[in-house]
Amino acid sequence: MITPDPRSHWNPDDVRRVAHRVADMLADYLTTLPERPVFTPVPIADAERFATEAPPAAGADPDAILDEFERTIAKYPFGNGHPRFWGWVNSPPAVMGILAEALAAAMNPSVAGGNHAAVHLERQVVRWFTELIGLPAGAMGLLVSGGSMANLTGLAAARHAKAGFDVRSRGLQSVDRPLTVYMSAEGHGCVRKAAELLGFGGDALRTIPVTGRMQMDVAALADAIDRDIAAGCRPVAVAASAGTVNTGAIDALEDIAAVCRQRDVWFHVDGAYGAAAVLSSRYRDALKGLAAADSIALDPHKWLYVPVEAGLALVRDGAILRSAFSLVPPYLRTDGDPQGVGGPPWFSEFGFQQSRGFRALKVWMALKYYGTDGYARAIDHDLDLAAYLAGAADADPDLELMAPASLSIVCFRYAPAGGDAGALDDLNKQLLERLQLSGRAFLSSTVVRGQFVLRACFVNPLSGQSDIDAMLQAVKEIGSGLGRKG
Repeated sequence: MITPDPRSHWNPDDVRRVAHRVADMLADYLTTLPERPVFTPVPIADAERFATEAPPAAGADPDAILDEFERTIAKYPFGNGHPRFWGWVNSPPAVMGILAEALAAAMNPSVAGGNHAAVHLERQVVRWFTELIGLPAGAMGLLVSGGSMANLTGLAAARHAKAGFDVRSRGLQSVDRPLTVYMSAEGHGCVRKAAELLGFGGDALRTIPVTGRMQMDVAALADAIDRDIAAGCRPVAVAASAGTVNTGAIDALEDIAAVCRQRDVWFHVDGAYGAAAVLSSRYRDALKGLAAADSIALDPHKWLYVPVEAGLALVRDGAILRSAFSLVPPYLRTDGDPQGVGGPPWFSEFGFQQSRGFRALKVWMALKYYGTDGYARAIDHDLDLAAYLAGAADADPDLELMAPASLSIVCFRYAPAGGDAGALDDLNKQLLERLQLSGRAFLSSTVVRGQFVLRACFVNPLSGQSDIDAMLQAVKEIGSGLGRKG
């Protein structure tokens, strides 16, 4: 007689006991983070063990596994739950999102389609975002892993809509006119990667210069498109930015939309970082051009504090998105009976993935917890922190603000009066490494107009003004020490 596998079958008491221990670990981890170093690198011995340890043959007791987690994994986090972590665009996870991850894992649905709660919930989440941005009722989208996949999805829809022939059946090998795509010099590298993966090729990607405020030069964009048309090319898409990851610059979305409309070019917006600021009254006007986009990439796991992975691709015309990915011929396609087994049209018809996790639950729970008003307050808090740092850097004779403050990113550097201007890049590189390894604060870096700068991105509602003061004190102490050694 075949019976259930004993290691796979847990009784309710065991589930509760282990789950309660995990809940205690979560609470301890989240509440003690401010007392710990922001970042602690994995020791060499542990890294070597990860690289060489053989897979286990015999199963271990749950408590032993959790003991090992506490000893060798939890002690060395990325750092983005800490109130003094402002590197890249990595927010602390919303507690409701953490709990939602566990509930979603317990249900463990494949959200390709069907008539189950996960499908309807994701459709609700997608609809909420289309309404918040101002897209029309026919818009559609889906949750993906992050901004890279969201941008790839939007540009795949653009290729399908604007190539001028049936790309899906003929492929780009049959193209009679070179296809071109446009992005700014400050655009994210994932747009270039998408252009390469979609077969346009890097040579077909036109990089448009930026203005003094680091925004795409709209006149230069229009000129580049017109020159390509005159040369016999077919412009397909413009990828604008609603918050570049370098400096937070927001391109002139409405002006770019007009250029695209006049030339029948797809208007895509990479808003993976900054589009969420449409909830803030301070940036609502700058971002109202999102409503004119043909497609948008937006990451709830960035400025909405949802645990990774949670990216979102939205397309103005849902029928185009479906046509770009569906393998069901239109004459056989049915929308299904919402009350039947099939449910509404399957998500697998709107994107590349067939097996899809239950990402919507953590987004839904976070939205339910914060509400749009709560998110507006949290985003405004981050904007206040950025303004405070920008003001402090601008007023300090030993610091230099390196780019116009936009959204919640501040680019600055240590530049003491009387210091060697030619050595500032090397000084700030050393300073950044020592700051990160010190555990006192965590910034990342970028290059602005050819110069190495320190970069703080505030997507962290746990941070306060005192945390910025502590970071600035550390920057100046480390910088001063390096200057004396130099």
